[in-house]
Amino acid sequence: MYRIGVDLGGTNIAVGLVDENYSLVVKRSTPTRAERHPDEIAADIAMLCERVCEEKGIKVADIANIGVATPGIADCDTGEVVYSCNLPFRKYPLARKVAEKLEICACKVKLANDANAAAWGEAVAGAAKGSSNSVMITLGTGVGGGIIIDNKIYTGFNYAGAELGHIVIEIDGALCGCGRRGCWEAYSSATGLIRMTKEKIEECKAEVRDSIMLQAERISGRTACEAMRAGDAAGKEVYDKYIKYLAAGLANIINIFQPEIISLGGGVSNEGQSLIDALLPLVRGEQYGNDLLDKDKLTDLRIAKLGNDAGIIGAAALA
Repeated sequence: MYRIGVDLGGTNIAVGLVDENYSLVVKRSTPTRAERHPDEIAADIAMLCERVCEEKGIKVADIANIGVATPGIADCDTGEVVYSCNLPFRKYPLARKVAEKLEICACKVKLANDANAAAWGEAVAGAAKGSSNSVMITLGTGVGGGIIIDNKIYTGFNYAGAELGHIVIEIDGALCGCGRRGCWEAYSSATGLIRMTKEKIEECKAEVRDSIMLQAERISGRTACEAMRAGDAAGKEVYDKYIKYLAAGLANIINIFQPEIISLGGGVSNEGQSLIDALLPLVRGEQYGNDLLDKDKLTDLRIAKLGNDAGIIGAAALA
């Protein structure tokens, strides 16, 4: 039995055919071109669904279900994307539109927020497989969050829950894209890391202080990390500051939800085990009841396993 997962992003639409073991069999993508009418985006989703089926020699009508992971607020009951800041969706009936274009029953098409779908993917086939309660944090342009409680995606009563990047960890801090100040996203995203790196570079210039980072032609999320590994003091200061903010947010998540596993995805997670090793002492130090809990009762921090395919696999597994 096959399912289809759709990862709808502001830049690309990725569609995959997934088997009963949640393995990705065929994957195809196309640019989103988000400035277009929503109906054109829905048409491209349907086109890619047909294409992955054709490549496997099956019919769309024989697919068990199609799951669509979308940015923004996805109403799982109505199949509408209520709002997305990166796509032209305002109470848009995406599930019905895709079903109509594929000439299948609308009940076969399920919607979920993209971060929730990625968390579900990690829960069914990735780093959190085997757990009942987990959280996934994506550290990319922003900070995304997905929460799994008792093997179910937690969305809140209005499907707008799990915006974990927008908990405030610095009162009156840096301005976040959401309009608030001091959001976790403003400090623990790749964007936040780049901002702090640029601030440190300007500080080094003002203090006539040497740093490898002054030689960087382009500042990225890797600039401070690479400088730190090369023994650069300024790079280490930026990295340590970033880790401190990231750990504070993770400790907040643990103290609220006490999940079995938190998996970290997104570009920053490419630092791998060294990121976990840097975070753990700080997270444990701020975790409620840490000293009295048995080791097997402490939340496990892991690097996510599914990479860019987490959204596709999670969307396919929505049913």
